[in-house]
Amino acid sequence: MPKIVHFEVNADDISRAKAFYEKVFKWKIRSWEGNPDYHVIEAGEESEEGINGGLQQREDSEDQIFNYISVSSVDEIKKLIEKNGGTIESPKISVPGVGHFYMFKDTEGNKLGVMEEDEDAK
Repeated sequence: MPKIVHFEVNADDISRAKAFYEKVFKWKIRSWEGNPDYHVIEAGEESEEGINGGLQQREDSEDQIFNYISVSSVDEIKKLIEKNGGTIESPKISVPGVGHFYMFKDTEGNKLGVMEEDEDAK
């Protein structure tokens, strides 16, 4: 069953947001080697429940916390999203060594992402 596997915090000021989450929650935040403008959040120890995330520059004023749902095929889920009243908000995005993504809005206007893991993605 698909489940949320990653979250992203969108920030106007990356340094300020990084300092906040590190000081308040003791999260470890570092630049990602695949894109130094993207910051990986380690939100707890590996043995603890929960998921990790990322910190990125806010691109749109409506962007808040963003969740990604893991699926076996983003192309199949894209069809189901559209068939059931959702809207696709991005072209298919491929991140090398990570996988494929679509951003979408559900029937209530909530923005989320679907992710298909694929280490061979280019």
